[in-house]
Amino acid sequence: MIWAKVQGWRVPALHVRICQWLQDCRDLVRVLMVFRGAAKSTIFGVYKAWCLYCDPTRRNLIWGEDARLSKKMTRDTLTVLRRHPLCRAMLPSQVGVEEFWVKGSIDARNASMAAYGVMSNATGSRADAVDFDDIEVPKNIRSQEAREKLRERISESTHILVPGGQKTYIGTPHTHDSIYEEQIAGGAAVLKIPLFEHHKRYDGDATQNDKRYGFNFHLYSDGLYVFVGIGKYSRLLVDGVDYHATKREVVLLKPPGDTLDIYSGCAWPERFTRADIERRRKDTRTLNAWDSQYGLEAKPLHAVRLDPDRLRPYNVEPLIEMANGEVRMMLGKTQIVSATARWDCALGRINGDASAFGVMFQNEAGTYFWHRSVALTGDVFQQCKQIKAIVEDLQLPRVVVETNGLGSMAVQVLRKELRSIGCGVADLHETADKNKRILDAFEAPLSARVIWAHVSTCDAVYDEMKDWRPDVKEQPDNHLDAGAGALKDQPMRIGKSIGRAVAAPNAAPWRPSAGDIEVELDFS
Repeated sequence: MIWAKVQGWRVPALHVRICQWLQDCRDLVRVLMVFRGAAKSTIFGVYKAWCLYCDPTRRNLIWGEDARLSKKMTRDTLTVLRRHPLCRAMLPSQVGVEEFWVKGSIDARNASMAAYGVMSNATGSRADAVDFDDIEVPKNIRSQEAREKLRERISESTHILVPGGQKTYIGTPHTHDSIYEEQIAGGAAVLKIPLFEHHKRYDGDATQNDKRYGFNFHLYSDGLYVFVGIGKYSRLLVDGVDYHATKREVVLLKPPGDTLDIYSGCAWPERFTRADIERRRKDTRTLNAWDSQYGLEAKPLHAVRLDPDRLRPYNVEPLIEMANGEVRMMLGKTQIVSATARWDCALGRINGDASAFGVMFQNEAGTYFWHRSVALTGDVFQQCKQIKAIVEDLQLPRVVVETNGLGSMAVQVLRKELRSIGCGVADLHETADKNKRILDAFEAPLSARVIWAHVSTCDAVYDEMKDWRPDVKEQPDNHLDAGAGALKDQPMRIGKSIGRAVAAPNAAPWRPSAGDIEVELDFS
């Protein structure tokens, strides 16, 4: 509060809440998540100065996404130490930006405060506190491999901290597989302050015709914030012009026709005015990005074209049985009438493309069951043996092998391997753009929710689907490629329900006819 007076700040309640939590929370791992633009890093710089004021022997290490970002924190802290009435005597005459020592420090080897990029080498350092300031950014979480690399670097902090040392993660999530959510799930203390305390969403499918939308939260003095859409066409509706609100319902003058968001309880209404919030909403391209940066929900910032949450999971295995004099395959209570398998062949090396084998079933109603999506390992001969085991287990009649690259040789090996069990092997050279093939195969069935997936498949493909972008050429997509091929090989089946449909009484046949023809047959 003294520093705010020096700076001429009007301190909002959320900043007091952040300071109180930073001071009182003694957990060894903690997460501070506050919406974008709330000055959380600025407040944290003041907090670090306070820590050194209380204990000048304390050693602090700041890890940012890169060295440039982490040095912003040390600069903020240096500014406070230089100008704060209680801290002006704490600094020597010469200090650096990357690291500095305050008067009273007793460790000549490890600075009072040091700044590193998260990918930098900090081996040999020691610290009483390691602070991760905005280490999760779009460029280092683009793929699962990138996120694993980031986690590997973060794990180094365990060896840098002295016993009893504290880790603090500061930032907003940028992906569904967020480091912040992982720490919270692991038991870290958390302070999470989204832009709005309450939120109710109606997606585009539910807003075509209705005009009345309920909510079940408290109305604050700043009223409701009602948005339609996202991006440049989004609108912040005006109370009394576009809608009127009761205590539990918003009544629109006309159906919104797009995603409708109802918010209440802005965390900083003096700074984030309605006009400013509407501008931010228009400048945000996707709902995922809005939810991540202002709602603090762990979602990828890009628009998810292949949403794995639209897969319908199941956990049963097929049963092949004899019934009514014929052999049939049952998957639970549904009969499987066709099965396709596709092998997207690769060497399966650690840093190379995955070799993926996908199996797709279909029932009479035209519902798809993505039963297997397996990452094969080893050389071509070992992979063929793994495929043979799956083929025998599921009694597959045919496997299609993509002959692009390694597949031209692998198809011959697989034919020899499957010859003894009577499974056919077909080769296919794909020439169409891979991203287009994947999108064409999956987008419509996912939208219609007619793809079920075995739980093992859901686990295998979840990250690939969440991260997949149609505009990126090089990305992990081997499971998707194999699954798209197996899906494409399935016949387009019309469900029996169409055949049972009853025509309207006054419906006239509209198709041209050659009339009735009588034919006499003589079988003598």
